[in-house]
Amino acid sequence: MFKTNQMKDISKETITAMDKVPRLNLINSCTGYKSTNLIATQSIDGQSNVAIFSSVTHLGSDPALIGFIMRPTTVPRDTYKNIKETGYFSINHVTVDMIEDAHHSSANYDLGISEFDKTNLEAEYKEGIAIPFVKGSPVQLYCKYVNEYHIKENDTIHIIASIERLFFEEELQHEDGWLQLDKGKVVTVNGLDGYCLPKLVDRFQYARKDQPTKSFF
Repeated sequence: MFKTNQMKDISKETITAMDKVPRLNLINSCTGYKSTNLIATQSIDGQSNVAIFSSVTHLGSDPALIGFIMRPTTVPRDTYKNIKETGYFSINHVTVDMIEDAHHSSANYDLGISEFDKTNLEAEYKEGIAIPFVKGSPVQLYCKYVNEYHIKENDTIHIIASIERLFFEEELQHEDGWLQLDKGKVVTVNGLDGYCLPKLVDRFQYARKDQPTKSFF
C-alpha cells in the first residue's frame, strides 16, 4: 500500500492573498520537476547572451519542435531581442558542475551585458553556426525561431522553434535513440532555485492494454 501523509488544503483565494515571494515559490514548485537549460543567443552586432530557462518542452518529433515561455517583455530582454533579430538560438542542458553559474545568469544585468562575461560559463562556437553554445553542456540544440503565441492571461510569450542541429555526448545514446540524461549529470529544477540531480530508476516499454508493464532492462 502507498503511504499517505497528511495533506494541506490551500484554496485559490488563499493563494491570491499570499505575499509575493511565498506565492511565487509555492506555485513554481507545485507542478513538479522542470527541465533546466541555458539558452544562448547573439545579437546582430555580435554581442553574446546566455540565460537560464526552466520552461523548455518538446512539442513533437516530426517535425522536431520545441517551445519555451518568455516572461513579459515590458522590460527589455536580450534573449527575446536577439532571437527576433537573428532567428536562431541554442539550448544547452545544465550539469551539476554548472548550477551556480547557470543560476547567476538569471541576474538582472543591463541590456547588452553578456552573462558569459559575468560567470564562468564559456561560449563555444561550432563551424558554420554564428550562435554560441555553452561549453561543457552534454546536450546542445541549435534552434530556429518558427512562431510565437501571446498568452493574454499573464502577458507571457510561448516561443516555438525547430531543432536544426542536435549535438550530444555519444555515451548518452541507447541503440533505440533514447538519451540517458543522468549519465551526463544533467540537473532538473524544483521551483525556481532548487537544483536536483536525477537518477534513472527504470525505463518501460510501450504500454499496451491487458499486458503487464515491461522494463527495457
